[in-house]
Amino acid sequence: METSTWRPVGAEVTDLQIGDLTSDQIPALRALLAEHGVVVFPGQDVGDPAFLAFLRQFGDLAFAKGEVPVPGFPDLNVISNVGRAEPPRSTFHVDTSYLRRPPAYTALRAVTIPAQGGETLFTNQYRAFDTLPPEVVDTLSGRHITHVVTGLELGDDDETSADHPIFRRHPISGRTALYMSTPQRCSAISGMGSTEAAEMVAYLFEHSTAPDNVYRHAWSPGDVVMWDNGCVLHRGDHSDVVGDRVMHRGMVAGYGEGPTAPDLR
Repeated sequence: METSTWRPVGAEVTDLQIGDLTSDQIPALRALLAEHGVVVFPGQDVGDPAFLAFLRQFGDLAFAKGEVPVPGFPDLNVISNVGRAEPPRSTFHVDTSYLRRPPAYTALRAVTIPAQGGETLFTNQYRAFDTLPPEVVDTLSGRHITHVVTGLELGDDDETSADHPIFRRHPISGRTALYMSTPQRCSAISGMGSTEAAEMVAYLFEHSTAPDNVYRHAWSPGDVVMWDNGCVLHRGDHSDVVGDRVMHRGMVAGYGEGPTAPDLR
């Protein structure tokens, strides 16, 4: 598998067509995602059936209720600016972290690329943890953030919030990541008052999304991009987009019982 890696996050696999993926290649791709957070597969000549088959090799699929499904492919959803009076809004976040067992992986397939703009940005949450001041690590060790849903209409029986450790041990790499989402979705920190928690979340978010910790992916026709939700944040940059931007998104269900904390003793 021919791979090039980037800093601060991400890798590119240039000698693989995802439609030809075999089961014995999955462990290497899981390890690559766990280590580098994001994997770009350029030049993929695939439609939704092959995209779904690719995702299913990583595990059961997950679909966020309230999202817009792809016609004929209910396990995928559409991300599009077509027909919108205002561009979509996106801040750095983790997908569906309000679930007790959030998805392990998310992938986007480029369907229509705009003439200008529309990049997707990713952070390195391992690096975000590694560069925290020791006193912040001591203060937050063992604590949890309450993640809540925003912007979706869900039923009374649907999950809408979950508590996850702020410091998350990755189940494959064993490394520790700073696990959070956009501040609007981080409603509380265990053992902290509301004001102190809001200030800490704002600090952690700014720290995580500092420019030197961000990779900006400029889309090309045929790109498929997959990322590990356990060690990156992401957002779409919808400012200054010229032309239609259409992506099809799929998610793979999370590991085990959900995020677990590391032993930092």
